[in-house]
Amino acid sequence: MNQKDDKKRERFERLATLRTNVVLKRLKVLGNCSNRSAYTYTEEQINKIFLEIERRVKETKSKFYFPRRDKKFKL
Repeated sequence: MNQKDDKKRERFERLATLRTNVVLKRLKVLGNCSNRSAYTYTEEQINKIFLEIERRVKETKSKFYFPRRDKKFKL
């Protein structure tokens, strides 16, 4: 690897670590909403929340394997 690749790898590791920890912390905070003595919620609401989270996780993960190639429209 060259020096440019090393810097890009280091930057990725630093930012991915920070951003992953933010997501994990926010998930923990979301988990606090599970306290039935403080909140009332339905199974439908819980399913809606986690379906969306799971959809976004899949969408984000796919970007690492199949990067979008934004192509401009052309006739």
